[in-house]
Amino acid sequence: MKNIRKLGILTGGGDCPGLNAVIRAVVHTAIRVHGLEVCGILDGYAGLIHKNVRSLGLADVSGILPRGGTILGTSNRDNPFHYSEPGPRGENEPRDVSAQALKTIEYNEIDALVTVGGDGTQAIAQRFFAKHGLPVVGVPKTIDNDLNGTDVTFGFDTALNIATTAVDKLHSTAESHHRVMVIEVMGRYAGWIALGAGLAGGGDVILVPEFPYHIEKVCDHIRGRAAGGKRFSLVVVAEGAKAEGGQMVVARQVNDASDPIRLGGIAALVANQVEDITGIESRFTILGHVQRGGSPSPFDRILASRFGFHAVEAAVNRKFGQLVGLRGSEIRTTPIEEAVAEPRRVRAEEDLVHVAKAVGTCFGA
Repeated sequence: MKNIRKLGILTGGGDCPGLNAVIRAVVHTAIRVHGLEVCGILDGYAGLIHKNVRSLGLADVSGILPRGGTILGTSNRDNPFHYSEPGPRGENEPRDVSAQALKTIEYNEIDALVTVGGDGTQAIAQRFFAKHGLPVVGVPKTIDNDLNGTDVTFGFDTALNIATTAVDKLHSTAESHHRVMVIEVMGRYAGWIALGAGLAGGGDVILVPEFPYHIEKVCDHIRGRAAGGKRFSLVVVAEGAKAEGGQMVVARQVNDASDPIRLGGIAALVANQVEDITGIESRFTILGHVQRGGSPSPFDRILASRFGFHAVEAAVNRKFGQLVGLRGSEIRTTPIEEAVAEPRRVRAEEDLVHVAKAVGTCFGA
């Protein structure tokens, strides 16, 4: 059986705080502990397609631990199994270029690949593993916290801190002007950021994709607060939230992305409806990509470092097709196939949901 001599690492999907911490941990563990070489694939799977690979040494990862983003670059497009690029007449027909990506692996003598990313990145890794036998180890990354195989993904804690700080800041202006403030947070089709920030920031209403809401119930709750002397309310809404019987609000559709739907605009819809129904002035704020930026929290730095260390250990021990993840206080592995089979979403029986309801939060359901 061939020994592992060189590891490759790529970061795919949306950027998030903690990616550099993973890269740093992988490089240090590979070189210091196991005497391996490491190379970085630039811009996610695009680097495999276009042969953009660089060597990574200890000097390359010096000082990157507190930095947001990723020194390798990333992309949520460029699926090697469904790759699109403009042709000579502007045509854009998807094609399978996975063999081309594998040649990059072979040319650079990469013995195992560490894929750092969310469900899209890991689904591609699983396909390489299952179809071509590529030795891969996955590291779960997403601010959305919607990936199975781990209790929490790195990046989520930092995004949650940013969202909570924003809710805190909106509290004072909402109270001063006796307004309803609606704040839209990320999360795609999972409500973890909205639930956490709403609970931590004292949101009066939390709207998440998992529980379709009734705008009348939302307005009844806001009117009830006003009648009780609370002349302001905070509504925290996930970008993927939708009304009962309604649709998610889509800002734009981009067909060559891994997820072609760009969500956005639900906060404006809710704020306008609340003002029309209750007569209470309502304003909205969309946090957007500010939730992805900045320095990672201490929790995310530590978790990302643990993931990077254990990813190398899994590769050295030939545990391929596996995703490292946090289970309780321990790092364990789960087959990537299981981790991407179904997204991890907020459940009605979730402890945080019970707590939020107990302190008077309305979910509009």
